[in-house]
Amino acid sequence: MGVGGRDVARAQLLHLLDMSEREHISIRVIPFGIGAFPGSGQSINYLYGAVPQLDTAQLDQFHGPLLLDAEAHLQKYRSLLDVVETIALSAEKSRDLIHTTAQSL
Repeated sequence: MGVGGRDVARAQLLHLLDMSEREHISIRVIPFGIGAFPGSGQSINYLYGAVPQLDTAQLDQFHGPLLLDAEAHLQKYRSLLDVVETIALSAEKSRDLIHTTAQSL
């Protein structure tokens, strides 16, 4: 086990389970067996609200966050996140996997 050890990993997984109980949080796991997929290896936050013109995609970069708000970029990242959602486990199966993994540590 890498940095932090088993106790830290277990605590982090249990924290994810606790957070997933909140109404506005959904945690979805992409199993390792899926392999590489579009967008893998890049952190993407898609921020949206009641006014679609204010939507923003945030990409984490070495030098800091990159914020994109052009409609062409937003459409690209909405499509990418739709693909990711189709390959991810359901929220319930994700919770089950996180729970099983935490218990095995």
